[in-house]
This record gives sequence, C-alpha cells and structure tokens, in this order.
Amino acid sequence: MGTSGQPEYLSTADAAEALAVSVSTVKRWVDEGILPAHLTAGGHRKLLRSEVLALARQGNMPRGEPAVLEGTIRRTAGKDTAALSTSLLAALVGGKGSVASSIVRRAYDSGLPIETLADQVIAPAMAHVGHQWETARLDVWHEHRGTQLCATALYDLKRELESRAERNRPVAVGAAPEGDPYTLPTLLAQLVLLDAGWEAVNLGPNTPLASLTKAVRELRPRLVWLSASYIRSAEEFLGAYCDLYRVAELQGVAVAIGGQALGGPIRASMGYTTHGDGLSHLAAFARTLHPRPKRPRRGRPRNDSQ
Repeated sequence: MGTSGQPEYLSTADAAEALAVSVSTVKRWVDEGILPAHLTAGGHRKLLRSEVLALARQGNMPRGEPAVLEGTIRRTAGKDTAALSTSLLAALVGGKGSVASSIVRRAYDSGLPIETLADQVIAPAMAHVGHQWETARLDVWHEHRGTQLCATALYDLKRELESRAERNRPVAVGAAPEGDPYTLPTLLAQLVLLDAGWEAVNLGPNTPLASLTKAVRELRPRLVWLSASYIRSAEEFLGAYCDLYRVAELQGVAVAIGGQALGGPIRASMGYTTHGDGLSHLAAFARTLHPRPKRPRRGRPRNDSQ
C-alpha cells in the first residue's frame, strides 16, 4: 500500500478506467513502452499507481474515474487553482503546516502539473504573503514562517518524485545568485525538472555565480538554470554571468533563466538558451530537451495481491 492508503499497484483494467481508455489501449501503451509495467510471477501486468498518475498529469488524454487513482480526492480537486491558492494562503498565514502540505500533495495527486501548482497556486499565495508584510499587515516572522511551511510541503513532494525517478537521467544544476535570499523559486524549479525526468541539483539561494560555474564544469550537466528574484549589483552580476554562460556554451549546456529581477536591460545584456516568466516554460523546454524514455520496467511487484 502507498503512503495515502491506496494500493501501490493497479491492474490494467483499473488503469483503463482511470484514464478513460480501453484495456487493450493500456496494454498497447505498455507494449510500446509509453506506460511502464511490472510483470507478476504469473505473467500479469501491474502498473504503479504513481506512473498512471504521471501519465494522466501530462494532460494529453481524457481522465475517466480519478477515484481509482486518488482515493477520496474529488474529481474537481486540484483544478480550481484560485481556490487552492486562497486555501494555501490561509494555511501559511495561520501557521498550519500540515494543512499546507495536504493542499500541495492533494493538488499534485489530483493530476495538477507541478509547474501549474507553482505558477498558479504557490506563487500567488506567497506573493500575497509578501504584500501583506510590505503593507505591515503581517510581521516579517509571519512571512518567514509561511516560507518555511511552504518549503516543507515541497520537500515532502520532492521525496515522492525522487522515489520513482528513472535511472541514468540527464543532469541539471541551478541556483539563485549571490545576494538573492529566496528559497522557493529554485526549489520549485528543481521539482519541475524532477517531474520532467531530470536529475536536478539545486544549489539554492545566495550562490556565487563563480561557484555555479565550477559546478557546471564538474557536473557537466545538460541544463543549467538560474532564478533571480533579487540582484544586488547589476554590473557584478553580469560580469559573473558572462563567465558562466561562456563555460556553459563551450560545454554545450543549455541555459534557462527566469525570475522577476531579470527584466529589461539586464536580460537584454545576457546570453541564454531560454527564458520564462514562470515555470511552465521551463517544464516545456525541459521535456523537449529530454523526452521521457519509453522503456517499460519489468519485475515482480512488491505486493502481488493488489
């Protein structure tokens, strides 16, 4: 059984019901490697609930009966992002960490893509927390507590993503520049890349670009991301960034940049492969750069009775 109390493995019939397709279609997807399957000792196909959820989450197929996948989650749960963001905001401001974690996890389990969760649920909630602090309706400790509670919810989700990650994934490495103290943007980028099939190494906030450049040289990733919410000195930043980009270009590494500080003349002075104002763009670029492998995993399910 999974941590939510739902069966970890599904039959092809259950998967077909959840995805609103025929059993023969599910079997064909397994044969083509689109949907990884595990064979029982008797030769029956079993599918990981998390893998069926991941396929449904891509949004390119109908959803049938999500209760098969989501337990008690209602069909519309996770779809009203504005309502989810309002609920998350209340939990963060009220110091209700378990509620915040539940909102994030249930939204993801309902099929909401991580990039949508980031751009339409978490970002607006945290922006509202910041606005209330700036207008003195909240103290800075409220903002700090809310950030920590949100980060805890995301780390819980990160463990789930890492538990079902493929082997031999391409490496991505990223950070926020020196002087930028914000934790959540790089953490959210890491989760988006993990969900897209990457091994994402997050160096976190306040990272000197010279250190990020050294990481690129040593780790030799296929992708480097930079999230900048605050830049202390544009001149120093651009000088260090030029070195980073030159090294990445020499190694054939794609460079993705984003963040509210990278607007106007600063971005105009930067070289990069792709830029986005939100994480949906990063997700699309990462999936284009590295399409998920289509090789079914085989092996006996840990619980053959499901």
